[in-house]
Amino acid sequence: MLTIAPRLDVMNRLGRAMADPTRSRILLSLLEAPGYPAQLAETLGLTRTNVSNHLACLRDCGIVVAEPEGRRTRYEIVDAHLTTALNTLLETTLAVDEDAVCLDPQCPVAGCCDVDEGR
Repeated sequence: MLTIAPRLDVMNRLGRAMADPTRSRILLSLLEAPGYPAQLAETLGLTRTNVSNHLACLRDCGIVVAEPEGRRTRYEIVDAHLTTALNTLLETTLAVDEDAVCLDPQCPVAGCCDVDEGR
């Protein structure tokens, strides 16, 4: 049964999921496209056991879903809204770098695009 988690629980689950560098690498890969444990292990240079353990954690946190496909299991971000939110978080975090140029020429955030002409 699918339940709606309280806001604090959501923050804790996201924090736990992203706190580990390996889980973050897996999430970044899954933001690009769904993946399979063996493929993720090979791409990321990890063992299948390590990837499977981290995928189980991400699944338990409610971040990814496992979809059986015959003898294999495909993992993907659980919801398109979460994919959008994670991508937005990445863009926001990257924009904190004072040397980074704002990627959105129509950026509505006050002070974001107020940079010197030389930048």
